[in-house]
Amino acid sequence: MQLSGKRVLVTGGAGLVGSHLAKRLSESNEVTVVDDLSKGNRERVPDGVRFVQADMTDEGDVADVVTDELDMVFHFAAYTDTNYSRPRRLFEENGEMTYNILERMHEVGVTNFAFTSSSTVYGEAPMPTPEDYAPLEPISIYGASKLADEGIISTYAHSYDFDVWMYRFANIVGPHQRGNVIPDFIEKLLEDPESLTILGDGRQEKSYLHVDECIDAMCHIVENADDELNTYNLGTRTTTSVNVIADIVADVMDLDPEYEYTGGDRGWTGDVPKMRLSIEKLSALGWNPTQSSDEAVRAAAEQLYDELAN
Repeated sequence: MQLSGKRVLVTGGAGLVGSHLAKRLSESNEVTVVDDLSKGNRERVPDGVRFVQADMTDEGDVADVVTDELDMVFHFAAYTDTNYSRPRRLFEENGEMTYNILERMHEVGVTNFAFTSSSTVYGEAPMPTPEDYAPLEPISIYGASKLADEGIISTYAHSYDFDVWMYRFANIVGPHQRGNVIPDFIEKLLEDPESLTILGDGRQEKSYLHVDECIDAMCHIVENADDELNTYNLGTRTTTSVNVIADIVADVMDLDPEYEYTGGDRGWTGDVPKMRLSIEKLSALGWNPTQSSDEAVRAAAEQLYDELAN
């Protein structure tokens, strides 16, 4: 499917990935962003893009924005472990949003759907983890909610003739991000340049992909993958430990803090301490990242430090 001259809806479009995608798509498409602003920021929505503040758990709000005039929906709106203290509500509302949107799309005859899933659906899997790894055994409520979403999306692809593109993200980083290890370290060091508290033992190791590359990959997949259900990992072939992230952030800030650790092999309950996705399927489709995981972290750290220090 060519992403040009289309009428596109982006849910969660005031967040990190959604706002960057909306900006990219607006260059050659008519884009509407919908977000309830519980986590997103209105200022991230690019100029020239129509914005609607709405709640995708509300069927009336969904009916207002998902109409037969659309060509495609990118569904990014989701609650995460870091911004919801009630796990049951997180699980229920993530599923409700996805089901509401799919049901409404079917009602009005819109059948092109892209969805941001997560590496958390794999749980603690062997690395590098391919898309066909099984069994999928998430260890967090967020991961479980994403896997449940994938299930209902698969049903719409196979039973209702939807064309679906699902992305299983590694850790996506970039400007304006909050609630992530990189801005967390920057904020801590701005407050106390002499010491830095690190969750776990610092040896947690994951793949980080810059948001600009993430958007490139997402658009490439939509334009080049043409099965009814297309599932792709998005990440890098390299990983970065939490200790190395701390080193990079300290270097960007020209600091030399002492590290203190909370202990244990993970940062929080449900945290997967080591993650690297196989991107061979994506590579075979013709797309590869240009930055390593370390380079993506450094680029994001420089952007975020410039924001947070000024």
